[in-house]
Amino acid sequence: MDSRILLLATKDTIAYRRRAGRESVASGAELLAAAGPVGADVTVVDVTSEPGWDISPTTMLALGRRVRQAAEQYDGVVLTHGFDTVEETAYLVDLMAGPAAERAAIVLTGAARALDDDGTDGPANLAAAADPAARGLGALVCANAELHAARWATWADASGPVFSSAPYGAVGRVVDGRVQRLAAPPPRPPYGSGEPEWDVALFKTHPGMDPGLLGGLADRGVQGVVLEGTGQGNVPADLFTAISDLIDDDIPVVIASRSHSSPDPRDLPRDMAMAVRLGAIPARGLRAEKARLALMSALGDAPGVAAAQTWFTHL
Repeated sequence: MDSRILLLATKDTIAYRRRAGRESVASGAELLAAAGPVGADVTVVDVTSEPGWDISPTTMLALGRRVRQAAEQYDGVVLTHGFDTVEETAYLVDLMAGPAAERAAIVLTGAARALDDDGTDGPANLAAAADPAARGLGALVCANAELHAARWATWADASGPVFSSAPYGAVGRVVDGRVQRLAAPPPRPPYGSGEPEWDVALFKTHPGMDPGLLGGLADRGVQGVVLEGTGQGNVPADLFTAISDLIDDDIPVVIASRSHSSPDPRDLPRDMAMAVRLGAIPARGLRAEKARLALMSALGDAPGVAAAQTWFTHL
């Protein structure tokens, strides 16, 4: 019996056709036809969405809910998505999927080149994504014949479909249209029934950053803050007072790094990650944009610093 796959087609580059002097967008059924035989019983649903580079929080949350529901009913769910933000949507889907991610394959894919471009990569990505052998690996990003865990995936080269899981590797690859597993996926994230809290601010810290940028966030209703620092979690010392003030107001502050960093705060040298010693929360090796999504999910379960600290210890 063929596996049952749901294809949620949101258009974007994978579906664009721009030859013959005019642009058009292929439907999900047309995309599936271009991919050729996929060895599964595929149900196609066209989904309205903004382009990946301008996707809204409302749409991302709606896609997360839809994938979670479909993963309870199908052997696999494939979501086409623009590459610009596919890593963020994939990780939000992973956070929202909960136990459903263990019973169904969940794969997001797209393309760096339009459907009618020479060497288009979309159909091959789609065909690979429909393989139910990806089941149980959590939400994945499929591109360039590789499968990357949503927690680790980063679009590494905007000129092509090159994704990276550094410092880890891809969890699978596609050979002759079939998925071969290469490595164990990351641990499943904590799961709760609450809706992610979207009002989380993200700041990239830099030398000479004005601490006033963090002032007044509580008055504006911000529920959490993520700071991208350097090294293993360093932020300018001028920000320490503002960070302490946020924590005193019960607003959790998560410290990520622009570098690949240790997921375990116990590995930090004593002269690093000063903000963590003030009560900020280590991002557990997550890049800043994904640390924001993780904090959103943590706050969806329960607000406040203590609850977020507990949530991140299980990440």
